[in-house]
Amino acid sequence: MQDRLLQHFNASIETKAQAAELLPPYIEHAAGMMVASLVGGGKILSCGNGGSAGDAQHFSSEMLNRFERERPSLPAIALTTDTSTITSIANDYSYNEIFSKQIRALGNEGDILLAISTSGGSKNVIEAIKAAHDRDMQVVALTGRDGGNMAALLTDNDIEIRVPSDVTARIQEVHLLVIHCLCDLIDCSLFGEE
Repeated sequence: MQDRLLQHFNASIETKAQAAELLPPYIEHAAGMMVASLVGGGKILSCGNGGSAGDAQHFSSEMLNRFERERPSLPAIALTTDTSTITSIANDYSYNEIFSKQIRALGNEGDILLAISTSGGSKNVIEAIKAAHDRDMQVVALTGRDGGNMAALLTDNDIEIRVPSDVTARIQEVHLLVIHCLCDLIDCSLFGEE
């Protein structure tokens, strides 16, 4: 059993090492987009399913509360948390619209959508990206595998941070690291280095 555990640790380390070679420019660009939005009075909306929903909420909580330092709260909304809204949209319309309808109500030009999907194929996240574009929002997409259908929807104003892995667990592990990097860069840009 310990050999099996070590395989998980080693696979995680290897994926993170590959990501460290590929992703920093994309993460830096995404953080810059988010900072520009926040400075301009915008907010960051986030969405995803399952573990990616947890990541969306994690990011939002780090913005609204704090990351690793005391600082003013930053405007962010996880679209994954309002069960009454989510279930009413799913019941009355379609599960594919649970995020897009919220974006059409809450999203404004200058806001950012943080769209998270390990496969890049989540239909409700794809609809969220379409709604964000309709609202003149930029998109930061966290994906894995080949980027899925999400990658094809992104414009030159958007950024994709694609984890170099086909394994859901490894992609999710790197997504969390990327989220922490984004939080750190946002704090550093807005409030200076500690």
